Amino acid sequence: MNAIETRPRVENIVASTQFAKELDLCTVAEKLRGSEYEPERFPGLIYRLSDPKTAILLFGSGKANCTGGKSLEEARRAIRKLAELLNKSGIPVDSDPEITVQNMVAVYDVGCALNLTNLTISLGLEDIEYEPEQFPGLVYRVRDPDVVCLVFGSGKMVVTGARSDKDIERAVDRFLQVIRECGFL
Repeated sequence: MNAIETRPRVENIVASTQFAKELDLCTVAEKLRGSEYEPERFPGLIYRLSDPKTAILLFGSGKANCTGGKSLEEARRAIRKLAELLNKSGIPVDSDPEITVQNMVAVYDVGCALNLTNLTISLGLEDIEYEPEQFPGLVYRVRDPDVVCLVFGSGKMVVTGARSDKDIERAVDRFLQVIRECGFL
């Protein structure tokens, strides 16, 4: 196989954490410059960081979601940075809260164009959805790990639903194995 990329490239990680038992978002919005809080439109406060380039959604429950990191370390850094800002602003939160990866999104290029109609016929309909009138990609559901691959005729694919780099690698490897067995690579 002469793939353009030898490994999938992570583009986004969504990680969740718990900063405190509860947060007064009005107070946070007052003290945290640059935050966005419009409770009539969205129940959470949005805080964007430029380094690492991420967005963190804070909720009154003290829970938060960090999105935009391209690695678990970037998500960790963003969460720690916000914790430091909150603590310095007089809003006590856990400085190093536990982080749980909720979703990882990666991209990969198999290195050649794929005829999605023929691929759908060869693979059967059990784990595949392909309706080109509605969406230009083939949706391939991998069962172990439980992720979804969006495959395009260009040979590019998006892997979503993973919770680790290993899940992404395994999903890509499984897809490549299946299309090799069908004679597409």
